[in-house]
Amino acid sequence: MSFLVPKPGFGNYLAVLVNPTVRSVVGNTLWISCLTVGITLLLAYVSAYGLVQASPAGRKLMLTSVLLPLWISVLVRNYAWIALLAPGGIANSILLHLGWLEHPLSLVRNPFGVVLGMVHYMLPYAILPIYAQMAQIEGALPGVARSLGASRLQAFVRVFLPLSRPGLAAAAFITSIMSLGFYLTPAILGGGKTVMVAEFISVQVTETLRWDIATTLSTLLLLVTGGLVSRFSYLLDLATAKPKT
Repeated sequence: MSFLVPKPGFGNYLAVLVNPTVRSVVGNTLWISCLTVGITLLLAYVSAYGLVQASPAGRKLMLTSVLLPLWISVLVRNYAWIALLAPGGIANSILLHLGWLEHPLSLVRNPFGVVLGMVHYMLPYAILPIYAQMAQIEGALPGVARSLGASRLQAFVRVFLPLSRPGLAAAAFITSIMSLGFYLTPAILGGGKTVMVAEFISVQVTETLRWDIATTLSTLLLLVTGGLVSRFSYLLDLATAKPKT
């Protein structure tokens, strides 16, 4: 339909490129996705490092905390964030009662709420591949580096971090793909004020009936996602390929 409606050709794709509303939505999607992925990777790396360093009992408790959100519906989690962060919600009520605020903070139905909900959703998917990679790193290697004169920071940056990079790359790939196609979280926590591509496509299909724009954006999103998957698969093949003898 993106090539045939209202007439055959690439007119819809050219129209999307010059449409200021579409460009605004795409730009909004890109910067929110980049911000979300960056925050998620930082929190995930710290959490995974804590998992590796924890005692066996502590590691089990931490892993349970990481996996628990995966068993809860994303819809339930989003409405839980609204109950916590809305102007009349639990967080604002506590802060107002303690006298730390004079007026409630607007923490949902804006980019902050969208980013918070997306980070919360994607954290388990980022923590697990990073932790799996870190768990394979020989624990004595940083100690060997320190015995050779490296500081604790140098041992981490020059030994541990490079060895954990494949897990970080896998987490970055997963979260990047997921962030581009988010629908429920921006729709609920954004409250229609922070619109991303998936929600915009839904509006074009169900409300404005602009199938030309909806199918064009859907096709572009599919192509971008497919390109990222293909590129990551290619890099993964290179990383796992055995040298020829």
